Amino acid sequence: MLTAGGCGQKAPLVLDLATQRQQMVQQQLMARGIHEERVLAAMTKVPREEFVPLDSRAVSYEDGPLPIGYGQTISQPYVVAFMTEQLRPKPSDRVLEVATGSGYQAAILAELVSDVYSIEIVEPLAKGAEATLQRLGYKNVHVKIGDGYKGWPEAGPFDAIIVTCAPDKIPQPLVDQLKDDGRMVIPVGDRFAQQLYLLEKKNGQLKQSATLPVRFVPMTSEGQK
Repeated sequence: MLTAGGCGQKAPLVLDLATQRQQMVQQQLMARGIHEERVLAAMTKVPREEFVPLDSRAVSYEDGPLPIGYGQTISQPYVVAFMTEQLRPKPSDRVLEVATGSGYQAAILAELVSDVYSIEIVEPLAKGAEATLQRLGYKNVHVKIGDGYKGWPEAGPFDAIIVTCAPDKIPQPLVDQLKDDGRMVIPVGDRFAQQLYLLEKKNGQLKQSATLPVRFVPMTSEGQK
């Protein structure tokens, strides 16, 4: 005998987000060549759904960026993993992140390094990200409201810098705050033609290599004007 309740309405689907997260790692990351075990472990652990708006949680693990308000987005999971792997994070590293957004990239880095210093120019996003990170227990992420183009000189220099918005040129203050033998991953270009670069600082000189065509929101900064 079959019974139905709720006037014939179907019971709401229970989203198994942990399973979706594992599938994302296998199908979107590993299948595309992300192989660094520590990065894959961080992507498997961090709950992306906690960093997206409530009405987007069901699609947290889809293969694309999602809007987070104020004209900003949370990056596609593959791009987050690719940039993190390119950065070659070490457990002892102090990392600067420019553009906190929802805090997801900072959480991934927090699993991999000693300290993350993250700057966000949009105050409500910075406050929201800080609250989420604190609620999830990330004590090694320090969030600041400010102009990412200028970096965070009082906390530098940094072993690595990751930029998740696109300036039209590489900001000199960020280069200055990068330690020798440090790495920077940064998208550069206009809104419709950007290239992701890996920069490595050796004896005060920058070696740069283009790694991936990308599309990030433009950097908002006094330094861009």
